[in-house]
Amino acid sequence: MNVGLVAHDSKKKLMQNFCIAYRGILNKHTLYGTGTTGQLIEEVANLTVHKFLTGHLGGAQQLCAEIENNNMDLVIFLRDPLTPKAHEPDVNNIVRLCDSHNIPLATNLATAELLIHSLDRGDLDWREMYK
Repeated sequence: MNVGLVAHDSKKKLMQNFCIAYRGILNKHTLYGTGTTGQLIEEVANLTVHKFLTGHLGGAQQLCAEIENNNMDLVIFLRDPLTPKAHEPDVNNIVRLCDSHNIPLATNLATAELLIHSLDRGDLDWREMYK
């Protein structure tokens, strides 16, 4: 399965810790991430991440294109809802496109853990048929 990983600056350390904790599950799947997030994950979790551009330089748009083309099966986007972003439209597009294309999306740690366990159990295998 293709898993998209994105984190706002204030959540990047949390994303790194999440990927370390769930490395055993994540290494069975193809991972995609925006540039900085992907690099940070690779450095600490020893996982291979196909990296897009940095989020605000077009990486969020590249991820959106993959979602629109039904190439993502799950997106974990640890976002900071309290700090306004200059590229907020790109952020909102990820959420909107996941909703439009029926892609499971986690925007916080609690939901990310639920989805990662679902992925491990095979609960998301319906995505293969959906493609």
